[in-house]
Amino acid sequence: MPSTMTNGRRFVLAAVCAVAVSTIYAIQPVLESAGSDLGLAGPALGRLVAAGQLGYFAGLVLLVPLGDVFDRRRLIVGHLVLTGTGAAITSLAPGAATAGAGLALAGLFAVVVQITVAYVAATSPAGERGRNIGTVTSGVVLGILGVRLLAGVLGDSLGWRAVYAVLAALCLALALLAHVTLHPDTRPARARYRDVLAGAGRLVATDRLLLGRGLIAFFLFASFGTLWSGLALPLGAAPWHFGTAAIGLFGLAGLIGAVAAARAGVWADAGRAQAVTGWSLALLAVSWALTARTAPSLWPLLTGVVLLDFAVQAVHVSNQHLLTAAHPERSSTVIGAYMAFYSLGSALGATTTTWAYAAEGWPASCLLGAAYALAALAVWAAARRLPDRRGPGPLHDVGKGPAR
Repeated sequence: MPSTMTNGRRFVLAAVCAVAVSTIYAIQPVLESAGSDLGLAGPALGRLVAAGQLGYFAGLVLLVPLGDVFDRRRLIVGHLVLTGTGAAITSLAPGAATAGAGLALAGLFAVVVQITVAYVAATSPAGERGRNIGTVTSGVVLGILGVRLLAGVLGDSLGWRAVYAVLAALCLALALLAHVTLHPDTRPARARYRDVLAGAGRLVATDRLLLGRGLIAFFLFASFGTLWSGLALPLGAAPWHFGTAAIGLFGLAGLIGAVAAARAGVWADAGRAQAVTGWSLALLAVSWALTARTAPSLWPLLTGVVLLDFAVQAVHVSNQHLLTAAHPERSSTVIGAYMAFYSLGSALGATTTTWAYAAEGWPASCLLGAAYALAALAVWAAARRLPDRRGPGPLHDVGKGPAR
């Protein structure tokens, strides 16, 4: 297959991932100001976060499989428009119920990220698939971390509504850009939607590669969520007492690690995805020893953040490379199923880190994050020793031979 993935298209698709995923996470840095404006306080603030996450989970189950039924370019354009609509509703919401509906709508169609990854996998030659996926999915981590900086700056200067107004405008601009720059996703035959949904359930139940990589993603993003949902707690407390904008700057450290991990796609193309997964998960566990140190200097914490985000992105790219290479004919379905594990893991990390911090402080949160990393490493080690139901032998890199 000749490559149609130019640098310009890679940039557009990475930007799609960054902006779309930002609509889910932008509420976190401005949660208190949004709640005050909308008449919410205390535990009720969690409804705003939950609205986007629940919408996203529903989209993973119901909308991502559409990529195996319809032209993915058209889906990317349409989903961006609807994500932007949800962000616009949120920015103009007169009350909490309307804001929640807008966040849920944005989250529902933010699964354009997974449609985009499937598009990249389907339109890339085998020898470039990992590199292209690595480049494009770097936009996901850029969005998750970068929006904290954007929201901190805009939230402090213009108010929380400005954050969603900007995201809405970016979604609509990218929809137009994607329509102009991307090639149609042509396929000779497409499955029926109900068959695709049924097939997703069967894949999770019978495919050891998907189940193994899904469980790794579950614990991987539980560890990731433990850091980024809980980091504001120690930084906002003594001795630092940082504000929203200053805390958002710590996302820059994570961006360094995430961008550096884009090379994981090249390693995956060379058949080293399994090895990359193993040592990256070990690095993830080790990074928590540095992240736990918040005094007297923040340099160990910053180093730990860089290492953690590098490890998470390297594993995430390797997972998606293996899955899309093993299931090229239904890449949207398999990515949707995989990302459901991601979504549940992120929610687990975000919930448990606050419990751990309330009980024993930041060291307890870091111990929890390390435990999730070690659980992912244990799943990886166990999966290597198990035969794949699709054929004899252990789970192996697709790059080294057929895995189907």
